[in-house]
Amino acid sequence: MAQWTSAVGPAQLARQLQAQQPRPAGPGAKKPPAYRALADGIRLLVLEGRVPVAARLPAERELALALTVSRTTVAAAYEALRAEGFLESRRGAGSWTAVPAGNPLPARGLEPLPPEALGSMIDLGCAALPAPEPWLTRGVQGALEELPPYAHTHGDYPAGLPALRQMLADRYTARGIPTMPEQIMVTTGAMGAIDAICHLFAGRGERIAVESPSYANILQLMRAAGARLVPVAMSEGLGSWDLGRWRQVLRDAAPRLAYVVADFHNPTGALADEDQRRQLVDAARSAGTVLVVDETMAELGLDDDLEMPRPVCAFDPAGSTVLTVGSASKAFWAGMRIGWVRAAPDVIRSLVAARAYADLGTPVLEQLGVNWLMRTGGWEEAVTLRRDQARENRDALVAAVRRELPEWEFSVPRGGLTLWVRTGGLSGSRLAEAGERVGVRVPSGPRFGVDGAFEGFVRLPFTVGGPVADEAAARLAAAARLVESGAGGGAEPPRSFVA
Repeated sequence: MAQWTSAVGPAQLARQLQAQQPRPAGPGAKKPPAYRALADGIRLLVLEGRVPVAARLPAERELALALTVSRTTVAAAYEALRAEGFLESRRGAGSWTAVPAGNPLPARGLEPLPPEALGSMIDLGCAALPAPEPWLTRGVQGALEELPPYAHTHGDYPAGLPALRQMLADRYTARGIPTMPEQIMVTTGAMGAIDAICHLFAGRGERIAVESPSYANILQLMRAAGARLVPVAMSEGLGSWDLGRWRQVLRDAAPRLAYVVADFHNPTGALADEDQRRQLVDAARSAGTVLVVDETMAELGLDDDLEMPRPVCAFDPAGSTVLTVGSASKAFWAGMRIGWVRAAPDVIRSLVAARAYADLGTPVLEQLGVNWLMRTGGWEEAVTLRRDQARENRDALVAAVRRELPEWEFSVPRGGLTLWVRTGGLSGSRLAEAGERVGVRVPSGPRFGVDGAFEGFVRLPFTVGGPVADEAAARLAAAARLVESGAGGGAEPPRSFVA
């Protein structure tokens, strides 16, 4: 019986390998043999989770043709990977990826660092901040006081608590988009919302247009659902969307869905202006594409003089073309797993009906907590604290990276939680690997792209500040030196760092 659970085609693997930047040779070092470079490239893809564990690799002859190298080179690379524990083979079943015993299983998305590793590792992988106390505690206490009447019911509210649906509808109305509670479904976080939308609108094999780069966890969710991702390149810097490219993709590829982050885009931090929003809605409507707009960063404007554009749904108030997704995770706290969808009532009814075969509903206590915060003004107080913390962290991290790594390039976003950094010609994948050895966890650029794009980038979130930001930048500089020297290991373990 075969031991592989998925397969990677030769063209796909070749694209991912060819997008990688070669490991720089140290002073006086010779260029590694072709087979060694190939084995190293496949190993990096496995370690990053971009080629899954237990994925069948192409046959030697197929990959050799796709890479235009000799079959001997591929055979030698596969043999080296088998010797290192990253490949297993069986006659008649082919070869499939593996990880050596004792290595953690790589993830394809961005998962939080285990708590036991926080003493020695600075985590720049997850763009989430601690809870804005005392408002979390007050929200939970307020929820407990309001819980008794709900405790006498079955507790299942597939569309969400009526009080919270009304509250969210009122908040959209206050932003200039008249909204009824029937246009709101409360979900288990934004991921739950987008998962439900994908299952309703985009069956296996359907095309979904996505920004390139885009949020890694959403890309992986869509891949797991069987979607065919169609990347649409963004403008350079923080220019946001390239409307010419969007119109062409929507016209030529006719995707069923398109996913965008208009407000402080993750990972670039870009903010789309009103004209871009209007044009994209018009293009999606003309193409018959449902536009899924992620607003999870919308409340995190960090500059005092920033004037926010109208929401994307303002250009489709009925919600027939634009499905808006919001969440408490970024603006408040990731542990408060409350998200929501705003759409046309018939879309909401379809999403609610489909929920009977998924999670049935969102926890009542958390919904009551968010509703209490929004009703009492605690939400605005908490978001103000969140903005202040994110602004301080952004400024500290920007200063530290500019000091330690002056050759790295980035534009400072005016909001959100992420910095998108061009790494001066170094491989983001190799920096991520070296960072683990020196005590800083950072996601590489290819996690945010399709088929190996953005190898020369990393994403740095505004989750640390002060001395921790200084230490994080120093460790990133140490990781960069390891990559530049071509060192394959042997770095000193990171010292414990608590601040």
